[in-house]
Amino acid sequence: MLELDAAARPVPPGRRRPRARDTIRPEETLRIALVALATNRLRSGLTALGVIIGVAAVVALIALGRGAQAEITERLSANGANLLTVVPGAIGEGGFSADGAGGKLTEEDAEALADQRRAPSVAHVSPEYSSFADVSRGRVSTSVRVYGVTPAYAEAHDSVLVAGQFISAQQQRRGARVAVLGAELARTLFGAEDAVGQTVRVAGERLTVIGVLAASGGTFASIDDSLLVPLSTAQRILFGAERTPGGETVIDAIAVQAHDQERLERARAEVRATLAERRRGEQSFTIYSQQDLIATLVESRRSLTIYLAAIASISLIVGGIGIMNIMLVSVRERTREIGLRKALGAREADILAQFLIEALLLSLGGGLAGLALGVLVARGVEASGQSRVIIGLDAVVLAVGVAVLIGLIFGIAPARSAARLDPIVALRAE
Repeated sequence: MLELDAAARPVPPGRRRPRARDTIRPEETLRIALVALATNRLRSGLTALGVIIGVAAVVALIALGRGAQAEITERLSANGANLLTVVPGAIGEGGFSADGAGGKLTEEDAEALADQRRAPSVAHVSPEYSSFADVSRGRVSTSVRVYGVTPAYAEAHDSVLVAGQFISAQQQRRGARVAVLGAELARTLFGAEDAVGQTVRVAGERLTVIGVLAASGGTFASIDDSLLVPLSTAQRILFGAERTPGGETVIDAIAVQAHDQERLERARAEVRATLAERRRGEQSFTIYSQQDLIATLVESRRSLTIYLAAIASISLIVGGIGIMNIMLVSVRERTREIGLRKALGAREADILAQFLIEALLLSLGGGLAGLALGVLVARGVEASGQSRVIIGLDAVVLAVGVAVLIGLIFGIAPARSAARLDPIVALRAE
């Protein structure tokens, strides 16, 4: 309530009574607003709840979205910035098309790309063939992607082993029943045991583990949960080999590593020219680099994050409406107080400032509480191992700024309503 000491005290003859506007300092206005909010703690807390939920949702979504983008970028970059991937099918209005033999990749295509006379900018060529299969060891079983690869895979993808050895040329030639495990798959099947030398069942076939890859990290496009076998083993024993009408063996993709990033575009042109020549000019394939894939996936993830954040922002609007509603109720409840203050000389600006400060305190408090909640939620998701989070300073500024803006927008109408009350009418209010 307003302190009336200076205004109500008798004034000696010949001296001017001090006006209320002379005694109402900004800090006094702030104190009055805080007292008014503290008097109705439960109502104030429930009013700010919409802002708290909205800000928390926006902060958590932005942090998770940025973390996912960083994870995608790091995971794909780990394969090498100078890596190209060739897949069957040309991009058109209907998407990928791989009709006919010309739309398939073959081992012979990979051999042509490995010819230095045709593609001098290419360092390594890795033909790849993959499918999903059940992998088990004893009572432990899981479904993973199994890649059929050649020894060139390790060089093309910069793979690192933590135990054992990679697939050799001899094992590839004779279709040896051997396998190299991703780090997470090795942990799932063998725990802390040494997996090298042990056997696993893949699609019902017994294979001997000869190596374990180092963990690449991340949850997107990770080889950690996969298993590598010789390409010939995948085609002859595990999944069967598809052939073109001309008798060439079909594969899923070809990984091509350029000598360095500076020669990446030159390597792309050489790959395109070589494959087009083998297909008599037909462009029935697509070549993309890691940067192409990163840009596409990051943009897709960013769009999804913006879309979800926009939905979460609805809570902020609902919270703002709640603040306006409660402030209008507060103006009605305190009509006599407003009339008394104006009768003692308070200006419209003083009343406006008091109620606007109350609205701003509600929204700002909700914004700070929502920021803390959003950070806790994001960190909780990160601790669970589901995704990485990145909380930037701009997210903090956004949370506080949006909260202040909500208070300003939705608090101005009740504050103006209070400031324009007729003091005579207000003093007569019950």
